[in-house]
Amino acid sequence: MAAALLLWLSLAGGLSAHALEPGFLDIRETAPDQFLLIWKVPQVSGTPMEITARLPDSCTQPRPPQVSFAQSAFITSWQTDCPGGLTGQPITIEGLDATRTDVLVRLEPLTGARQTLRMTPGAASAAFAVEPSLGQVVQTYLYLGIDHILVGIDHLLFVLALVLLVPGRWALLKTVTAFTLAHSITLSLATLGFLTLPGPPVEAVIALSITFLATELLRLRRGEQVLSARKPWLVAFTFGLLHGLGFAGALAETGLPPSDIPAALLMFNIGVELGQILFIAVVLAVIWLVRRILDRMPEGARIAALGQLTVIYAIGGVSAYWLLERVAGFFA
Repeated sequence: MAAALLLWLSLAGGLSAHALEPGFLDIRETAPDQFLLIWKVPQVSGTPMEITARLPDSCTQPRPPQVSFAQSAFITSWQTDCPGGLTGQPITIEGLDATRTDVLVRLEPLTGARQTLRMTPGAASAAFAVEPSLGQVVQTYLYLGIDHILVGIDHLLFVLALVLLVPGRWALLKTVTAFTLAHSITLSLATLGFLTLPGPPVEAVIALSITFLATELLRLRRGEQVLSARKPWLVAFTFGLLHGLGFAGALAETGLPPSDIPAALLMFNIGVELGQILFIAVVLAVIWLVRRILDRMPEGARIAALGQLTVIYAIGGVSAYWLLERVAGFFA
């Protein structure tokens, strides 16, 4: 287990702590069969990700696009005419299959309900329904929440550190519940506009929270009394407030319309929790299996101790790298 986790963490150190934020295509009908498109493309090393939004062949582009850069994404806007409208016709994100991100496509018609589609590398083409349902919003943001937690390596490292820190299932349940409650509070407040903090400092403190837990794990192994071991729920709740702001940043990137916020916020949060529970279940299952194997080996206890120490140092090293990288970004 230690070798596998160390390899994963080492690779993670060369990547962004988050998966790329989702791309976003906003389509607003300004007149019958006439649409304004705003296309937000994530940046990759200072350049736009190589993905292109392709509308049905019936659409035209009467004026050249306008390109700008804002909020770590390249934004293009243009007008187009689509005789017959856009419902029931495929929209494709070309090049998405070669990425590791999603794209949300939202349609705001002159009449009728707004719709949101979620494109993925494995399903880069979809069509708006003629008669949309609330179920579309529910499914879209539920899956987005699951995706965001499962590929948000920094959030997962924090949860992994909690699992290693807290002995006993009941204590772990209380600690994870405190973390869940805390990030649900700030996620909701930030999404509803009651709480606003700049993203870079929040991301830096999230990295600091992981480094702190790694340090606490090392101190605990030396037999010291540490706050995170005495009151892990308090530490989880405190840092969970900051992690919630990180989740809110990802949700805000989708450009939620006011009418979608209640359902989208609820389902995104549920998706995050489902992904978190799945991750914890996998980690506990791996730990149980490795312990069963090592218990049958003469040097099993020593190997287990060395493996855990290796994982702790890997968590601390990767998070310290992220911390330095994010703080350096303040001055870039």
